[in-house]
Amino acid sequence: MISLAHAQTAAPAATPGIADFLPLIIIFILFWFMLIRPQMKRTKEQKKMLSELAKGDEVVTASGQVGKIAKIGDQYVSLEIADGVVVHVQKQSVQTLLPKGTIKGL
Repeated sequence: MISLAHAQTAAPAATPGIADFLPLIIIFILFWFMLIRPQMKRTKEQKKMLSELAKGDEVVTASGQVGKIAKIGDQYVSLEIADGVVVHVQKQSVQTLLPKGTIKGL
């Protein structure tokens, strides 16, 4: 009535080769060149700009305040945002160094 079923021999296990990991490698390379590398470059430029700040430079902070540097400390910068009005901000919040005379043109 029921014939005996014969088990088929198991297929040999395939060893993973470079072709199996190629899509993952390509994704990592694209991720590196499109995200990681540009971010590292921006960070390096920002640190260089912060280290070269000097009294009298005109800057824009992360909050959008425009001012002239009146005093520089290790962690904080004093910005003169109007005649006689000085505010203290963290040095890392300085985003952009403006060309001289930009504030007068505003």
